[in-house]
Amino acid sequence: MGEFLSVHLDSTLTPGQWARSLRPTWTTSHPDHGFLLESEGTVVGVYAALYSETEGRAVCNVAAWCVLDEFRHHSLRLLRAMLAQRDRELTDLSPSGTVIPLNERLGFHHLDTSGALVANLPLPTPGVRLLTGRADIEAVLSGADLAAYRDHADSAAARHVVAVVDGRPCWVVFRAVRRKRVRLFASVLHVSDRDLFRAAAPAVYRHVLLAHGLPFTLLQTRVSGPRPWHSVPLPAQRPTMYLSRTGEPPETVSYLYSELTQVPW
Repeated sequence: MGEFLSVHLDSTLTPGQWARSLRPTWTTSHPDHGFLLESEGTVVGVYAALYSETEGRAVCNVAAWCVLDEFRHHSLRLLRAMLAQRDRELTDLSPSGTVIPLNERLGFHHLDTSGALVANLPLPTPGVRLLTGRADIEAVLSGADLAAYRDHADSAAARHVVAVVDGRPCWVVFRAVRRKRVRLFASVLHVSDRDLFRAAAPAVYRHVLLAHGLPFTLLQTRVSGPRPWHSVPLPAQRPTMYLSRTGEPPETVSYLYSELTQVPW
């Protein structure tokens, strides 16, 4: 699967990187990583997926769909196999432009991706202590946050920082993203305490700039709370979609346990 995706979908990742990305860093009861389409023993199509079971929710996150042109008429066989998993919610957090209308016809809904663009500035941040080392982070997190951090500490795409304000920790997960093939942006995927993030955010932006060389941060209101006053509003960002089997509200859909933390494209 990794070699096929590297050759036919995204060659910026090696076959080994693809293969590692599709083996999640968390524990799951699901035995596979999606579905293959074969012809005479040769892989001609892939619909990859990442599975998770957290807080009583079983989720199938579809991660990559690629079929060779001459077998494109069999693509729906992979789709039907994916949709047949009736016991799981489905998320498609990075659908391509051609997949979006198909998802809509199948009953997928759009998540609210409105938010803001922030310039990362090296401003002083008194009263905020930042932690990036694993031992330090594990020492201040607890409960569900600690368990989720351990699930993602070794993820290839996720970057972690904990901001401590008045003894309270705020765990922030972000990833580097490209726009027009240029990697200039951090995208915030998870914030453990939105209220605390308001106070700690300038320190996080400073860290993203100085430690990771990313001059801008993309925020989604759904993830990190109301946008900062000094930011540029973004009515919508790249589409993300979900198909709920249980009627769960969209605000419960998380970017953790997905290809956004695992695949470092």
